[in-house]
Amino acid sequence: MTLFSSFERTAQRLSPLAATVLRVALAWVFLRHGLMKLHMGLSGVAGFLHSLGFPLAGVCAVLLIIAETFGAACVAVGLLTRFFAACLALDMILAIWRALLPSGRPFELEGMLLAGALALVFLGDGWLALGSLIGKKKEG
Repeated sequence: MTLFSSFERTAQRLSPLAATVLRVALAWVFLRHGLMKLHMGLSGVAGFLHSLGFPLAGVCAVLLIIAETFGAACVAVGLLTRFFAACLALDMILAIWRALLPSGRPFELEGMLLAGALALVFLGDGWLALGSLIGKKKEG
C-alpha cells in the first residue's frame, strides 16, 4: 500500500465532513458581512441598495440583513441549511449582477461565496448539524 492510496482511503472516509467544513466557513464569512450591515443600520443598507437601483430598497435591506445574519447563523449550526444557502446564493447573484458587473470590479470573493452556497444547496447539512439532530428526534 502506498502513502497515496492510504491518504485516498482516509480522505474518502472523511468526505462526509466536506459539507460541514464548507457550511461553517461559508456561514462565518456571510455572518461577518451581515454584522457589518447591522452596524451600518437599516437606513444605511437601504440607502446603499437604493443607490444600486434596487426597488423597495428598505424591504430588500431587511431581507438582506436577515439572510446574512440569521440565515448565516442557521447555516453555521446546520439548521434549514438548504433554504438559507439558496437565499445566500441569490444574495451573491444580485450582488454580482447589480454592484460588481456594472462597476467592472472583480468578483472572486462573491463568486466563491456563490459557488459555496450552491454547493450547500445540493449537499445539505453534512455532519454535526442541528437539523439532523432535530430530524432524528422526530423520527425516534
